[in-house]
Amino acid sequence: MKNIFLIILSLFLITSCEKEIDLNLEDQSGKIVIEGNVTDQAGPCYVKITKSVAFTEANQYPAIENAQVVLSDNAGQTETLQYIGNGTYRTSAFAGQAGKTYTLKIQADGKKYVSTSTMPEAVSFDGLEQDSFTVGGEKSYTLLPIFTDPQPLGNRYLFKYSVNSNPKIYFTEFSDNVNNGMLNQRPLLLPNDNGDQPDDVKVVPGDTIHVEMQCIDQNVYTFYSALLQLSGGGPGGGITPANPPGNISNGALGYFSAHTVRKRSVKIL
Repeated sequence: MKNIFLIILSLFLITSCEKEIDLNLEDQSGKIVIEGNVTDQAGPCYVKITKSVAFTEANQYPAIENAQVVLSDNAGQTETLQYIGNGTYRTSAFAGQAGKTYTLKIQADGKKYVSTSTMPEAVSFDGLEQDSFTVGGEKSYTLLPIFTDPQPLGNRYLFKYSVNSNPKIYFTEFSDNVNNGMLNQRPLLLPNDNGDQPDDVKVVPGDTIHVEMQCIDQNVYTFYSALLQLSGGGPGGGITPANPPGNISNGALGYFSAHTVRKRSVKIL
């Protein structure tokens, strides 16, 4: 199975891994794949539903077009999403808010799938500090996200970043297991690829880096931690590892995330 691995890894260059997670490595072609997000920003919210395919098949992921997709929260808000094509369903008036718990219910292909996610409180994203280092004559750049972790233990973060208008997205996850309640000390390593692949990116002075900081819940953090682990050493033999441990019932692959969003950009000097 390669759907959840390649759908997400084709969007994100994997950069780090914090801990070992036991993963299921079976071929899971033909399973439903759900990617859903609710944020504290102005809508709409989107849910994408496709089917996984075998690793040996072309990268064409069948869209699920006739699903019933309902999004609700624990304050009584509910909406049935509208299909807009390519396996994607969209809200029209749903509003996300930190502190609320969200439930996604999907009826597709005769089966029901359910997931919940609680949106954490937002943490202020105060800035980005640039630094660099040289190894073997090659200069690489880092950015330090400036934020202060709240005192209670258990905060989880996802950082997504891109270079200029390049569509390639990089990401890494942070936790407060170290430096809880303190000013962040963990940098983002910016890409320094040498052009061996068509989509390689090498950051140079003058580039603008766009950074999105998400406050995520524990289950979503576990999903991305596992995704990072998968990128670092899946088994050989032409078999792509199955999916990271998601938070959706009935054996569905993928994730559902209710998270806050804060963004900043900086030009490399």
